[in-house]
Amino acid sequence: MTHSSTDVDTETTIRALEDERYEAVLRGDFDAFAALAHPELTYTHSNGAVDSLDSYRDKVENGFYLYHRIDHPVDKVVVSGDTALVVGEMHADITAGGTRKTLANRALAVWVRADGRWRLLAYQPTVLPVTER
Repeated sequence: MTHSSTDVDTETTIRALEDERYEAVLRGDFDAFAALAHPELTYTHSNGAVDSLDSYRDKVENGFYLYHRIDHPVDKVVVSGDTALVVGEMHADITAGGTRKTLANRALAVWVRADGRWRLLAYQPTVLPVTER
């Protein structure tokens, strides 16, 4: 399969946006994160809890989630029209609800082009089996 320069440019853009969103969360800069998110964001956590953009923002800003380290290797970016899927992993050290945790997840992020901008519409991590950590 051949890729057009537009596909390559879009993949580069999406990878950069993934870096930006994780860096914003790590810095605790939720305004920067929210600027990258679609208003209808569905943010699923590895424990199955689901947040909207507003509920996630509230939890981060009130200290429920505190991120200490995040690594997010990307396996691939698949672009189809105005939708991009980012398939990879997310490994992190966080404090959630006062409990320190180490996360090891496969992850799927869904970006959509809306109003000429790419925005994060959905995020879904899945805990890696112990044998893959």
